[in-house]
Amino acid sequence: MAGQSTHRIPVWAVLAPFAAGGVLALKLTGMISATAPAILALAVALLGISVFAAVHHAEALALKVGEPFGSILLAIAVTVIEVALIVSILLSEAPGSSAVARDTVFSAVMIVLNGVIGLCLVLGGRRHFQQSFQVEGASATLAVLGTLAVFALVMPNFTDATRGPNYAPVQLLVVGLVSLALYVVFVFVQTVRHREYFLDETVAVPAFIAPSDAVAAASAVLLMLSLAAVVLLAKLLSFPLTLAVQNAGLPLSFVGVVIAAVVLLPEGLAAMNAALSNRLQSSINLALGSAVASIGLTIPAVAAVSLIFGVPLVLGLSDEDMVLLMLTLFAATLTLGTGRTTVLQGAVHLVIFSVFLLLSVIP
Repeated sequence: MAGQSTHRIPVWAVLAPFAAGGVLALKLTGMISATAPAILALAVALLGISVFAAVHHAEALALKVGEPFGSILLAIAVTVIEVALIVSILLSEAPGSSAVARDTVFSAVMIVLNGVIGLCLVLGGRRHFQQSFQVEGASATLAVLGTLAVFALVMPNFTDATRGPNYAPVQLLVVGLVSLALYVVFVFVQTVRHREYFLDETVAVPAFIAPSDAVAAASAVLLMLSLAAVVLLAKLLSFPLTLAVQNAGLPLSFVGVVIAAVVLLPEGLAAMNAALSNRLQSSINLALGSAVASIGLTIPAVAAVSLIFGVPLVLGLSDEDMVLLMLTLFAATLTLGTGRTTVLQGAVHLVIFSVFLLLSVIP
């Protein structure tokens, strides 16, 4: 995890969900205007703090349950936040809302595999020269990630049942179910059948003090409250976010980049801190696990929303994004296929990430 646990929960992590709840209550009672610039700025700040609070509480619980359960718990918490943001925009019927799931999931994969992994390898390699990890776990995770990414983001462009980047309803249902099933199998392998593939056995790591039962119980309750605050604030900010992107002259797909960056920031910082501590196995578990959960859990959730509420769901990537995705998966396979990394592999991924950001702003 990001650091050694303590037996106290930071005050800000306790107050964040309650402060968010107070603002939402004032908005629902009509005492404040949700469109006022000052209120929007306050809501954005509280959303960011609530995201960090949710991840902090998830980290406390993760320390209690141990690895690799901790990484899975963090990934699920982050994915819940991601799904909340996506669904809030998807149901708002704002311009470009039908493609927000595709843009967010694609951005999450690119940020994780290129931005987070690249920075972890560069920072870790600069301090420790060469780092190692268990190739069996990384290869298995990449196989799952690549399969899910192609099914969710590439295959919709080549189906005959519908024209364009959409699945037919039956296809969407099946793809959502098999994505969820594959994620469940992945979690089973990671936690039960081959748990040893995801544990760091080559580097002596410092011992981490698990929180007490009382702190863990409090974190569990506060995690639920923080996630609820994020969901409700996301609903409040969904339309203003789309409007702000439009007014800035950016493509509507940039909304997905913003959502992915917000939800992945805390976990990305934890992964980079682990790499600096020469715990690259933990970095890879955190980064790749969040990417797999981003597709394996998000796609079934938004597919269900699309089918239940009858809202359109665009999933197929553009040609340039498909090329970037294939290049990213190819580079990641080579980078994580030997069990050893240096700054060179990190530099390759950061270059790909810079091009992704360029094309996100100037398609």
